[in-house]
Amino acid sequence: MNNEVERIKRIIAYYKRIFDTSDPFKIADSLGVLYQFGNCKFAGCYMFLKNHRYIFLSNELGEIERNLVMAHELGHAILDRKENCYFIRNKTLLSISKFEKRANLFAAYLLISDEMLKEYAGYTQEQFCKSTGYPMELLELRLKNNTLTEGDLCA
Repeated sequence: MNNEVERIKRIIAYYKRIFDTSDPFKIADSLGVLYQFGNCKFAGCYMFLKNHRYIFLSNELGEIERNLVMAHELGHAILDRKENCYFIRNKTLLSISKFEKRANLFAAYLLISDEMLKEYAGYTQEQFCKSTGYPMELLELRLKNNTLTEGDLCA
């Protein structure tokens, strides 16, 4: 999994550098990944149809959850281009599927940068999650493969 983490980090660093953003919607726009909000059965869904990448998002998501789901689905669009994947609220972050794990890692590294972790140094994980609105599972996934020194991490 370490090679996978390094690959994801390189991909994210590349897109952040060339598009000058970590906003998953702006990255999707720049890559030509189409997305639409609607009355979805799932929080989000990635589909590869007729050689085009589409992301469908529930119109019931709040701002933070919308960014999280978009980052996750963008991970599928970039890493698993030809696989159709669904984000099921409260289940996907705990999934054991290799596709879901990769998309979760992509979302964790895209949304929680090293700089953000340094900014919240001294906060507990619970305080970080309460301040940012990100779920504990996302933070734990991000910290699991962290390369920062212990003093830079959320306690």
